[in-house]
Amino acid sequence: MLSDIEISRITPLRPIADVAIAAGLRSEEFQTHGKHKAKISLDALKRLESKQSGKLVVVTAMTPTPLGEGKTVTAIGLAQGLFKIGQSVMACIRQPSMGPVFGVKGGAAGGGYSQVAPMDELNLHLTGDIHAVTAAHNLASAALDARIYHEQRNGYEDFEARTGMRALKIDPEHIVWKRVVDHNDRALRKITVGLNEPGKTINGFEREDGFDISAASD
Repeated sequence: MLSDIEISRITPLRPIADVAIAAGLRSEEFQTHGKHKAKISLDALKRLESKQSGKLVVVTAMTPTPLGEGKTVTAIGLAQGLFKIGQSVMACIRQPSMGPVFGVKGGAAGGGYSQVAPMDELNLHLTGDIHAVTAAHNLASAALDARIYHEQRNGYEDFEARTGMRALKIDPEHIVWKRVVDHNDRALRKITVGLNEPGKTINGFEREDGFDISAASD
């Protein structure tokens, strides 16, 4: 019996541009990322506003079988079946986090012959959106700690006189914004940041922090 990844790798794939055109998109309405991935422009929605809406089938929460047949496998299999009988159909599934991919749960591309291919690209990076969210989120975290550092280093009055900006006087004990990483790393769930050598503050001011998984980013 072939594994999921073996099935994915031996399956001949149509170029995603051909799939997009066959689905009714114009060439200027999508942007390819390699041969098998693409992003659809929101301009396509504006063009199709006058078109009759299709039917939406929601595959919601279920308890998977011991073999892992759950929401994703069901959704993909249903889309394949509808296409087989001549229906115009698209399946919409979430982008998986890399945390569960490398954990017991495994990937989120379906399985067997009801899976999204290439499964490794879907599970590991896709078009890079989660990585971009991670970078933006952690930039906000860095800016927050930098503001606390510059305000508290020589006091609020000095900060306001030096910068011309009003001191925010952020209380480190009430910060709920954590950093994020797209892995299951329990050692980072609760950490202390701003550690310094005695008498120094170059690394900021000590406070408790932690990491959430990137998909939980606000």
